[in-house]
Amino acid sequence: MAASGATERLACLLLLSLFHETSSFYVPGVAPINFHQKDPVEIKAVKLTSSRTQLPYEYYSLPFCKPKTVTYKAENLGEVLRGDRIVNTLFQVFMNVEKKCEVLCNFPNKPVTLTVEQSKLIAERIQEDYYVHLIADNLPVATRLEIYSNHEEEEKKKEKDVQFEHGYRLGFMDSNKFYLHNHLSFILYYHREEVEENQEPTYRVVRFEVIPQSIKLEDLKADEKGTCILPEAAGSAPQEIDPAKKNQLLFTYSVHWEESDIKWASRWDTYLTMSDVQIHWFSIINSVVVVFFLSGILSMIIIRTLRKDIANYNKEDDIEDTMEESGWKLVHGDVFRPPQYPMILSSLLGSGIQLFCMILIVICVAMLGMLSPSSRGALMTTACFLFMFMGVFGGFSAGRLYRTLKGHRWKKGAFCTATLYPAVVFGICFVLNCFIWGKDSSGAVPFPTMVALLCMWFGISLPLVYLGYYFGFRKQPYDNPVRTNQIPRQIPEQRWYMNRFVGILMAGILPFGAMFIELFFIFSAIWENQFYYLFGFLFLVFIILVVSCSQISIVMVYFQLCAEDYRWWWRTFLVSGGSAFYVLIYAIFYFVNKLDIVEFIPSLLYFGYTALMVLSFWLLTGTIGFYAAYVFVRKIYAAVKID
Repeated sequence: MAASGATERLACLLLLSLFHETSSFYVPGVAPINFHQKDPVEIKAVKLTSSRTQLPYEYYSLPFCKPKTVTYKAENLGEVLRGDRIVNTLFQVFMNVEKKCEVLCNFPNKPVTLTVEQSKLIAERIQEDYYVHLIADNLPVATRLEIYSNHEEEEKKKEKDVQFEHGYRLGFMDSNKFYLHNHLSFILYYHREEVEENQEPTYRVVRFEVIPQSIKLEDLKADEKGTCILPEAAGSAPQEIDPAKKNQLLFTYSVHWEESDIKWASRWDTYLTMSDVQIHWFSIINSVVVVFFLSGILSMIIIRTLRKDIANYNKEDDIEDTMEESGWKLVHGDVFRPPQYPMILSSLLGSGIQLFCMILIVICVAMLGMLSPSSRGALMTTACFLFMFMGVFGGFSAGRLYRTLKGHRWKKGAFCTATLYPAVVFGICFVLNCFIWGKDSSGAVPFPTMVALLCMWFGISLPLVYLGYYFGFRKQPYDNPVRTNQIPRQIPEQRWYMNRFVGILMAGILPFGAMFIELFFIFSAIWENQFYYLFGFLFLVFIILVVSCSQISIVMVYFQLCAEDYRWWWRTFLVSGGSAFYVLIYAIFYFVNKLDIVEFIPSLLYFGYTALMVLSFWLLTGTIGFYAAYVFVRKIYAAVKID
């Protein structure tokens, strides 16, 4: 998908994965490959990406040097959805063999000639700030960035913060002219494995860096064998690409090997190093304080008030006076009255349970290191399959709730549960996919993959939802502690702060405040092609989100019942999902302030995928809040004596 990277992570001790700053332990996604001296190390291309357009493209969508036979790697579902199209290249790299400079294709007397159309396309991609992504031994290429913490010359040599940018820039602009990076200096690091004395030494690739350069054709001195001599850095001119005419150039590369102490199991740490782990801890501590503060308010106000209410209600004498003091017992004959549209409510809650189970399992599995970033697309593939298989739990919970709400058409209810939320997701994705197709982007889901997803939906998810719904509907309905009156009670006029939208604003701010810092890192991973791997933090944030949603939902439903408004079913679901409204506001803020997207289709993609995220988040938090409120309402009405 255009939303690329959101991206992927059996530790014995969970605390190690949470407290260890950067050298987290991962279960590797693939077995290590041992190389001997002069063994070929294949360089493959993945795609071109840009945070400005959000449209990934195949490597050979630009006129790079092509091998005679272009071979695509067989990809999993997650890779296809991410827009990865892994393909072979002409780079000839051999283990521990240096190359000073070599021409990639053609010869000095016959350079690569770009047509006007090709030149225009390259200039357009450079202007759109595209990055090229290559891999060697499944390691992505990275560009080293040295950030100095102090501008004084003496301090520069001492303190510099090394960070890595994923991929390398296709080119750069200067004075409205376009320059292409046509020379790549590969720096590969290897770790020498321990072997017995008589055995040939073996090596493993542990880092893959590149220094891209732009060198004019005239400055590259090359012979007929394809070897070349790089000019002095000070005296060379960059390779300009004029979009208005044909351009001639040579694609060249050099290879340098360095030995490294980094072991194969830790080779991803370079790519996942984060200098702002303390921000995560600050976020977690801040969130925990918020949740404990909320818990304190709950225990002081709600529990003390409830005990007082229940004690008063259960007194034999002076019942009439106490009933006037507090209002929630007054609605005991209506509080469990089935709401309007019970089928839709139970279907949405069933989808919420499905999402909750899927997200919880994915985060737990990723936190334990089983979804390593080296397993490309594993996170998305796992999420898709888990959502399908969690349909049995979603169907069961929806079926049981539907029966509790006096529903009778279980087959229709099961179909509604299996199709309502997935149909919205599929519909939005299909419309967005049509626009991506129109741009010839590799982010467009191919038609066979779309058919496969539909087959999974109707072949796995739908039957499982029906199965779960059947058993849920047959099971005894939830036991409500009080009977429902035949004639509904009149609801008094409500105060302004009991308005549904005001409730959404009030209820959403605390859960959102508990997780918005983590939201920034998730957005960066999705929209700016970063790796996200701090699933230990994400697990803690998820737990805090569940607790805060449950607590705020209980507070809101208590206030509503005290105001003698018994229509809490739908309201609780809507109000508990109020943090999704703030996620939408934050997404708009992020779009305006952090992203440099100006074109229509990238903007449409951003807001289309954001709408899906907000909808899913609303279903998730609404479901958590609904079930917390339902348990609370049943508990308090079970504690009072009803005549």
